[in-house]
Amino acid sequence: MNALRLLVAAWLTWALGAGAQPEPSSTSKTGSAAGTMATATFAGGCFWCMEPPFDKLEGVVSTTSGYTGGKVADPTYEQVTSGGTGHREAVQVVYDPTKVSYQTLLDVFWRNVDPLDDQGQFCDRGGSYRAAIFYHGDEQKRLAEASKAAIDAKGRFPQTVVTEIRQSTAFYPAEDYHQDYYKKNPLRYKYYRFSCGRDRRLEQLWGDRQS
Repeated sequence: MNALRLLVAAWLTWALGAGAQPEPSSTSKTGSAAGTMATATFAGGCFWCMEPPFDKLEGVVSTTSGYTGGKVADPTYEQVTSGGTGHREAVQVVYDPTKVSYQTLLDVFWRNVDPLDDQGQFCDRGGSYRAAIFYHGDEQKRLAEASKAAIDAKGRFPQTVVTEIRQSTAFYPAEDYHQDYYKKNPLRYKYYRFSCGRDRRLEQLWGDRQS
């Protein structure tokens, strides 16, 4: 885990321990809604930064930061970032497929990651920050693999895409202070995102500024 996120996490631990109460979130974190809702799971490095682009989409019901792909039940943030559990920071998206397609979610995912980096994402290094698509079912797998192949076919990058496509496994929501971090702590979030060089790298890769 990089030093910048350690400092931010340390501040949060102190603030919450001192009784600071995070402001209420306007985005539901209760998981899947009844009816026709579907679930998508993406790892794109820092999960703080992966919630905003999906929250903006009409048809997205909720985004939840958490851990997936590992071998330990109910891991903590400290366990995951130490690299001993095999989990990755990820965001789980509950969405209404009648309003937003999985293909659209894939397009948003790709535009918010560095698909050429298999050692982490941006300033965050290590296995817990590696990008991946965790598919739910055969159709998501097919679409994910096709989207990855399409990027390579376009020849946009000088090397092939290394982002993994994996079957979904148990997803464990992260601690409450990580949920909607960009809303609860906008200044610290913006400082972290800028210092990490995320938007600079995304602009180099994709040619348009992300948010």
